[in-house]
Amino acid sequence: PLPSPPHRSGRARGRAGIMAAVEDEVNELLDEDYEEEEEEEQKQEEAKDEGAAAKGDEEAAAPEDELEAMKATLKGMEEEEAKLRDMQAQVEKEMGGGAARPDAAAKEEVDNRSVYVGQVDYAVTPEQLQSHFASCGTVNRVTIMTDRFNNPKGFAYIEFLEPDAVQHAVLLNDSELNGRKLKVSPKRTNVPGMRAGRGRGRGRGRGRGRGGYRGGYRGRGGYRGYGSPY
Repeated sequence: PLPSPPHRSGRARGRAGIMAAVEDEVNELLDEDYEEEEEEEQKQEEAKDEGAAAKGDEEAAAPEDELEAMKATLKGMEEEEAKLRDMQAQVEKEMGGGAARPDAAAKEEVDNRSVYVGQVDYAVTPEQLQSHFASCGTVNRVTIMTDRFNNPKGFAYIEFLEPDAVQHAVLLNDSELNGRKLKVSPKRTNVPGMRAGRGRGRGRGRGRGRGGYRGGYRGRGGYRGYGSPY
């Protein structure tokens, strides 16, 4: 065979060099793309890790916030309860010292004008007792004591306007009313915390009252209905 011309072999070498250069450039571009993708993936992983860490911190802080909120609520409830206790104590104090509840001196003064009447017939009315004791003085109040079912208990209290009427009233001891002998004695003051004796003249003042004639033998006043006189 004949040898190739010199200019053809030079062209072949030039083409090979160009192809090699192009291939190198393509490889460099591919490497840059791979590096960029790796960097992007690394950034995404780092972002995920940071997000997970932040979420963990929030979840860890949430119970602490809830605990603080519960403490604040509990403190508010305790303060409100303390205010209610103070208000209740103030109301009880005002009620305990109010004028609606008679003091011991006033009660003793009323008792000094009253008598205890035992052996009272269950059918006796306040008006009958007022009439029976009208000669002793001005009857201010008659109270027949009853049980919780409103049944008479067989004794009553007579309150006079005049203290000396008590001395006249005790003279009617063993006097008869509705066929029964009455037991009359001065009413004793019921001192809180002390138990009175049994029998005639105990004057405990317990139970409910029925009747309550007021105004004396002249018929003034009227029927008071049910209720305790003291």
